[in-house]
Order: sequence, then structure tokens, then C-alpha cells
Amino acid sequence: MTYRYLLFNKPYGVLSQFTDSNSDRPTLKDYINVPSVYAVGRLDQDSEGLLLLTNNGAVQHQLSDPKFDHPKTYWVQVEGIPTPEAIAQLQQGVAIQTYKTRPAQVKFLPESLNIPPRQPPIRFRAAIPTIWLEITLTEGKNRQVRRMTAAVGFPTLRLIRVAIAQLTINSPEVGELEVGQWRDLTPLELKSILGSVHKPIQPNQARRKNTHNY
Repeated sequence: MTYRYLLFNKPYGVLSQFTDSNSDRPTLKDYINVPSVYAVGRLDQDSEGLLLLTNNGAVQHQLSDPKFDHPKTYWVQVEGIPTPEAIAQLQQGVAIQTYKTRPAQVKFLPESLNIPPRQPPIRFRAAIPTIWLEITLTEGKNRQVRRMTAAVGFPTLRLIRVAIAQLTINSPEVGELEVGQWRDLTPLELKSILGSVHKPIQPNQARRKNTHNY
């Protein structure tokens, strides 16, 4: 079997899957014509940025599972200017419902950062400033970044994933991956991502594990 590894810069409003029962919503099928590949993890419909797709099930599992600690980095536009206390909370972990998030790397991004406008644009309130943060997580619970910033009082207005492990939207090798575009990983990227995963799970091992009920 020939394995494929693709990077896709997902636009706002696109589902991270190839089919949808509600046919008027755009899916990956509208952008990617490679058969039998699936997204590694997910990116919400109202989020943008980097998706890795592959037909290698072992790699897909290990890059998606938080126990392997693969980092994912997001650029996050929030409403208001977070205080030092709020930044410290995000860095140390935030209590959300029944769990506390893992420690995260959080920093302010420069105002000069060139980020293309979103369609449709975010809501704008003249009296409330916004700012961009860079947040790196090693887990990916449902809508986690949005829940984290809301929990410390600074709601997320826009969310762009810019890196998955060593893979980035703006590659030093081939430049920036434009919104709505996809490409195969370069040999160097492929080497880095395969080197970061543990020994692949063999199919018979996966079947044995699935026979147990806990």
C-alpha cells in the first residue's frame, strides 16, 4: 500500500470530513481529490488552518492521541487585552467543567503580523480592542482553545491552527500554504513527522486491544 500524507489549509466554514448529511455545507471533498485519506484529529467548522491527512492509520492514531504529547499551535484572536493573570492561568491550566487543561505555551503576537482577512469577517466592536495570541497545546479536547480563553474572560473571535508537531503553514522549504490549498508533505517534513511518532501499532495488535471492554 502506498501511504499519502497531505497538508491542507482549511478555510473557515469547511467541515473536517469528506461527507455530510447536510449537503449545503462545504467539506474536504470540495477541495481535496485524493481518495482514502482522512484528517488527523479535527478542526472545527468555525476554525481555520492546518490539517494533516493520511491513509496511514497508525500515524493518524498516534498524532491524534493526546498521550503522545504532539504539540499543536494556534493563532488566536481574542476580544479584549488579556491581563498577566489571565495569561498565567492559560499557561498553568484552566478548569473547564469537569477537567483542567494541561499547561500551555502562550505568548502575545506582534501587531504587525500579516494575517489575511476572514470571510465572513469577525464581529467588530469599536469600543473593545482585540489582540492575537499564540497558544501551543499538547491535547485537543472539544473546542478547547475557545473554552480556555472564555474561562479567563477573553472570548475567542478567530482561531487559526498554524502548526502540527513540526509541520507548519509557512514552510521554510516551500513557502506558505494558501487558504484552501493542499500539498503533499516534502521528504524532509515526512521524515520529521514519521520520526516523531512511536512504533506503529500492528493491525493484529489493534484487533486484540479492541476485544476488551473496560
